[in-house]
Amino acid sequence: HVQLVESGGGSVAAGGSLRLSCAAYGYTYTPNRMAWFRQVPGKEHEVVASKVLGTTLSNYADAVKGRFTISLDGAENTVYLQMNSLNPEDTAIYYCAARNLAAATWYEGYNFWGHGTQVTVS
Repeated sequence: HVQLVESGGGSVAAGGSLRLSCAAYGYTYTPNRMAWFRQVPGKEHEVVASKVLGTTLSNYADAVKGRFTISLDGAENTVYLQMNSLNPEDTAIYYCAARNLAAATWYEGYNFWGHGTQVTVS
């Protein structure tokens, strides 16, 4: 039974930084990507960043390029999202996700999800 557990959300002033963490447990098959998504109430969730396990390859949404950094710990079972220069438009619930299946794009096909952590920028 796969579990993704996020932590590190909170409230921060515009221009500040937060670091989100997501610990993964219970994989039967190692994922090929781990990612962060975010969702504002009333809107569809959007991908923020994704990283291919075992490589240096990362992908970012245009809105966060240059401000956010996704990384993995050495064991590749914890994924982080370092968020700098935060602005109110970054306010959302942030979800950790993972996939162990192939997909057409880097932002599709995620089959494991955390419960989310709130980030509020004011």
